[in-house]
This record gives sequence, C-alpha cells and structure tokens, in this order.
Amino acid sequence: MSIVESPVATGNVLVVDDNARARQSIVDVLEMLGHRGAACSSAHEALKRMETIDYDAVVTDLQMPGMDGLELVRQIRRRDAHIPIVMVTAHGSVSTAVEAMRFGAADYLEKPLNADRLEAVVNRVLESAASGDRATVATPGETNQVAMIGESRAMQQVRQQIAQVAPTDETVLIIGESGVGKELIARTIHESSRRAGRALISLNCPVLSAHLMESELFGHTRGAFTSADSARVGRFELAEQGTILLDEISEIDLSLQAKLLRVLQERCYERVGSSETLETDVRVLATSNRDLPGEVTAGRFRRDLYYRLAVVPIELPPLRQRRDDIPLLVDYFLQQTAARLEKPVFDMRAEALDLLMRHDWPGNVRELENIVTRACVLAIDGQISADDFSSWLSCEAREETGDSQDAPVGVKLDEMERRLISATLEHYDGHREKTAAALGISPRTLSNKLRSYGLAPRAKTFARAI
Repeated sequence: MSIVESPVATGNVLVVDDNARARQSIVDVLEMLGHRGAACSSAHEALKRMETIDYDAVVTDLQMPGMDGLELVRQIRRRDAHIPIVMVTAHGSVSTAVEAMRFGAADYLEKPLNADRLEAVVNRVLESAASGDRATVATPGETNQVAMIGESRAMQQVRQQIAQVAPTDETVLIIGESGVGKELIARTIHESSRRAGRALISLNCPVLSAHLMESELFGHTRGAFTSADSARVGRFELAEQGTILLDEISEIDLSLQAKLLRVLQERCYERVGSSETLETDVRVLATSNRDLPGEVTAGRFRRDLYYRLAVVPIELPPLRQRRDDIPLLVDYFLQQTAARLEKPVFDMRAEALDLLMRHDWPGNVRELENIVTRACVLAIDGQISADDFSSWLSCEAREETGDSQDAPVGVKLDEMERRLISATLEHYDGHREKTAAALGISPRTLSNKLRSYGLAPRAKTFARAI
C-alpha cells in the first residue's frame, strides 16, 4: 500500500443543495481532494454569493424548492458565460440533466454520488475551463456586438455574409488569425438563425487527444474504455436541434476526420462502445486559424472534409488590415470596461489613439481589448495618455520583429511565466484584478496560474491509499 497525493490543481467550488447532509458530504470530499468548498442551501443564496465571490465551478442539485437547478443554470449563464456547472440528479432524471447541459452545464452526476466520479468530473470541468473548452448557450437577442463593430469595407462584407448565411442551415467555415473574433462571429450566426432558441455547444479541438475528442463529440457507453465508469452524452447530442462549434478544427486527428465527415454527409453517428446509430439534426460551424488548403496539400487534413466544411467560408481580416475600425473598437471597449469597473467612461487622448492606430496588432482584436482594459484599470483621473501603454506596445513590437536582446536564453517557458506573474503581482501590491489586466488575462485564469505555480495559498490535498 502506498500513499499518493492528488496531482490536480485546486479550485474554489460552490455546492448548492437544500439537503444539509448531502451538500456537506460533497464539500468534505472536495476539500479532501484539495479543492476549497463552499456550501449554500438554495439557488437564490448561490446567486447572491456569486455577486461578490469568484468561484471556479458550481456543483448544484437539480431538485430544490423554489428555484430549481435548471433555472439556476440559466441564471448563472446570464451572468457568467464561462464558469463550469455540474448538475447532480437522481437516477432516472438524466434527461433533465442533459437539458441543463444544453443550457450551459458542463456535466452531470447521478445519485447516489460516487467520490471517484465526483473527483473525475470536477477535475475535468476545471481543466476544460482553464483551457478554454466549454459548452455555452446563446441567449436569444444578446448579439455579440464586438463581432459586428467596424465600418471598413471588409467588415461590411462580413456583416453581409452573416446576414445571408445565418437564416440557412448550411455549414460555415470561419477563417482568420487568432484574436480576430472567429468565435464571436459563430455566436452571431447562431443567434441570428432559426436555432437561436436552442444550445450553441462549443468544442475547443486543440485541447483534447484523438481518443478523448471522439468521446466528447459522440459520447460513450459505460465500459467503452478503462475510465468509462458511466455513460456520457456527446457534444452532438447536446447540440441537438441547435448548433455545434468546432473551434480550430484543423487540430482534429485524421482518423477522427473521417468520422466527422460521415456526420456531415449522412447526419448520423455512433457513441464510442455502441453499435446503435443515432441521427442528428445539428448545424455545424467551424473555425480555423490555419491555411486549410495548405493543410490538405500537406496531407494533414482531408480534402473531402474541407469541401464539406467550406460550404460558406467567411474570412475575417486581421486588425492591421482594417485600421479604420480601431477607433470604433476602442470606444466600445472603453464603455464596456467603465461599466465593469463602475466608473465614468475613460477619456483617451488623441496621441494615445494615434499610437494605437499605428500598432500592427499581432494579437488582433483580443490584444486591443486587453490593452484598453489594462490602460483603464491603471488610468489616473480617468485620462489615458500614450505614455500609459507605449511600453507595452513597443515590447510586443520587438517580439514580432524578432528582437530578443532582453530575453533570457535557456530558461523554460513555464519558469518565465512564473517570474512574470510573480513580478507583476508584486508591482501591484498583490492586487489580482490589476495584475490580471496588466497580463491580459482574466482574474480566474490568474488564480489558476497562481495555484499551479505555488504563488497562492493552497487548500490541503487528499492522501489516497492505493
């Protein structure tokens, strides 16, 4: 017999259940696993807590008096599009749990709860959230404004293409560099389609191995492979009558590309470990930041799958090719950041805007948003000058041109990241929101990185006998 320590990162998990014994049992298990657990007895209490506390995940019972778990999922999704939610349901109510997943829950657990299954599910959803992979639901009427901002000729053409293709059920391939807003365009297409009332389910292709991705796409039966201790619903089943978004589809393994091609051609598939054929009514949207025709020529992507995906291709130009849109985007980000910080709209001086107009933006719209947000967080007296971010832009310009005089050689990337986070946190006297804004990441991502590098207090770990 040996004692091993659980290797997974910890998380701050909120447990919602009206049964005091049940919720405390879940909290106890989570804390033994190294997570921080907080408990509340109702959905209303959970929503109130989430207004002031940043949680990494939520585990909620389905059947509760007053607001039930399904409505809680809907309410949380209106406030936070990314926090993973796990639904706990009685045996025989799996269909309701699946419905909750269509509205944004990340996974579900059946009663009676199994500690190993709880561990596996909570760890999986936390890891998926950290990597950017999540199931989301688009709320009708909430158009992604930033995806549509711009009066350049290129953006006018994109808006026209969206208006033409959204009402149809055709497959759309959205092409563009990282940070241009491909996912936002996909959400806009879904929200403008006849499927807007159903779920938009996303799969971030680069974060999963071929084996795991097949299970995530199509689901699996119990016992289909070693760790399949229960059946799992796949993304296509979750997206039924809605839309599935395959983000960065060029990363899908060749063996799985053939199975995906069959879904697009025949509208059917089988779960892993099952011979039962399931039909599907799902619209497929895909994104890629690679040259897919080039990938086809290189033999890394199937030609027939490419043609099936590119029924209607929409290409988003990089921000450096539509500089006239920068002032409009800056104005939008200034207003959004002011609203989040509950401050008056910040004033950006003319020389500051001119500096932004001259930058090449290798990170595109995402980089611009991060820069504007960072400047607002650090602004004094509501004024943003060129001096507030000129050093950030010049640093990024050096990286783009390959000037590495100040970059240490022989230091591992994770060590460089740890040093940067530590130095930035110290610079802002431990203020996490300012640190996250300066680094261009979310506070939740910063918290995860702090824990992974041992820069934040960790909860006790679980010693497990094997």
